[in-house]
Amino acid sequence: MRKPRTEMIVETRAKLLAAGRKAFGSVGYADASMDDFTAAAGLTRGALYHHFGDKKGLLQAVISEIDAEMTARLCAISSRAPSRWQAFVDENVGYVEMALEPEIQRIMFRDGPAVLGDPSGWPSANGCIATVTQSLRVLRDEGIIVEIDPEAGGRLINAASSSAAQWIANSDDPEATSKRAVEAFRTFLEGLRTEKA
Repeated sequence: MRKPRTEMIVETRAKLLAAGRKAFGSVGYADASMDDFTAAAGLTRGALYHHFGDKKGLLQAVISEIDAEMTARLCAISSRAPSRWQAFVDENVGYVEMALEPEIQRIMFRDGPAVLGDPSGWPSANGCIATVTQSLRVLRDEGIIVEIDPEAGGRLINAASSSAAQWIANSDDPEATSKRAVEAFRTFLEGLRTEKA
């Protein structure tokens, strides 16, 4: 029995995403051949063009998929924290530390910016900024952090964490760079706390 067309479309898209993600994660965007990952998915270039437009479109889709997974992991990290402040710190530091993971390092923090430009202009950036802004608003209203414009603070923290992650990903010694970045980032965040917090 033939599968319904909508199911076939979803399967084809998923196969291309998985093949693209594997290729981008292992050999990188520049060396990933469209023919290789369409063949690995058992599909044609036409299917790739139909679903993603081109190789760059596939990279954008892979980045969106990884970004959603990172967001879910960060939510899980913050949900285990003993306080709202610690949840905020753990979530932001967790994002920076993910730059040590080979797939995330290569796709999100090296190839992504090289191919798609500054991550602050990516569609997912607005969601990140909005989340950090809301957290800052709540922390400020509860007197945990100093008086700060939540959106301005959210944008600055987002820029700092993104920059730190790219620094780690492009470093000759990612482990050592991560330790330095995380320590400085924690100090930076601690500067927001009020004396009584």
